[in-house]
Amino acid sequence: MALPTPAPPRAATPIAFVKAVLLAYERYRQDPGPALQAAQITPALLTDPLACITAAQMETLCNAAMRALDDEALGWFSRKLPWGSYGMLCRASLGAPNLGVAIKRWCRHHRLLTDDLVLALRIEGDEAVVTLTEQQTFGALREFCLVTILRYLHGYACWAIDSRIPLRGVTFPFPEPAHGQVYPLIFPGPTVFNAPQAGFRFDARYLGLALRRDESALQAMLERALPLTVLQYRHDRLLQQSVRALLRTRSGELRNAEALAMALGVSTRSLHRQLQLEGVSLQALRDEVRREVALDLLHRTDWPVKQIAHTVGFLNEKSFSRAFKTWTGHAPSEMR
Repeated sequence: MALPTPAPPRAATPIAFVKAVLLAYERYRQDPGPALQAAQITPALLTDPLACITAAQMETLCNAAMRALDDEALGWFSRKLPWGSYGMLCRASLGAPNLGVAIKRWCRHHRLLTDDLVLALRIEGDEAVVTLTEQQTFGALREFCLVTILRYLHGYACWAIDSRIPLRGVTFPFPEPAHGQVYPLIFPGPTVFNAPQAGFRFDARYLGLALRRDESALQAMLERALPLTVLQYRHDRLLQQSVRALLRTRSGELRNAEALAMALGVSTRSLHRQLQLEGVSLQALRDEVRREVALDLLHRTDWPVKQIAHTVGFLNEKSFSRAFKTWTGHAPSEMR
C-alpha cells in the first residue's frame, strides 16, 4: 500500500522580504547569487511582485546572507551586527528568573549593539507592551527590519518559557503593504498599520512565568535560530489560569468544553490537547474551581446548600453533596 504524499511546504513569505535582503548585498557590494541559488530563488520569482517563497527558503537565504555579509542585521543599522550578536542576546537573557526580566535584559543589551533602534518594555494595566523607537531613517529596509526584530523578540520569548504567547495587538508605523495578508501568519494577533510606532502587546501574566531553557537547550536552538522568526508555538502555559478564571466568573454559561473553548478562542480539540500537555484535564480544573467556590460560599454566606450547588454548576443538591464529599471527605453541612 502506497503511503500518502506529504503536502508541499506553503509558500507565504513575500518576495518583498527577499528584495530587502538583496539590498543588504547591494550595500556591502557583494554578489547574492550563491545565496539565491542555495535558497532556490529564481530570477523569475524576483520579477514577480506577488511571488512568495517558503519559510525554509527564507531561512536558507537569510542564513547565507548573514554569514556572507557578517551582519545579522542585514544592512539595517549604521554598523554591522557580526554573526553571533543575537545569540549573545539570547545567552545574556537566559539566566533571568522570569520572562519579564529576560525581555528587559534583551532590550537593554540590544542597545549595546546599536542605538539606531531602541527596544523597551513597559506595563500598562494588565498588558505588557514592547515598543520599537526608530532613531534613524531605515528607508526601503524599514518594514523588513521592524517585522524581523519583533519576530526575533516574540519568538525568543515563546521559546524561553516554552509557551505560545498570543498577542493582543501588533502595530507598525507604515501603511499596509500589498502583501499584508502574510501578517496574520507572522504575528498571532490583530495588526494595525499607520500606528505611531512599531510594537506589540500581550497579557502581562506571561512576564511572571519562569524560563524553562538551559545552556544545552540554547546551544541546540542557536544551531537553527532563524525558525524562531516563523514558527508559532501551540502550547500555552497560561491556559490553565485562563480556564480557571472563566470557570470562576462564567461557570453558569460555560457548562461544557465547546462553550469554554469558544470563549478562549481555541478549538475544543486544541483545548483538551493543550491541557493534556500541561498534565491536567478540563474536568480536574472544573472540579478544582467548583471546590474553591463552594468552600468560599459555605464559609462566607448563609446560603442554602441547594443554592450553592446551583451556583457552582450542579443540577441538584444530591449530586453536589456527593461530589463535595469526594473532594473534601466531608458533607457540605459538616464544613459549616
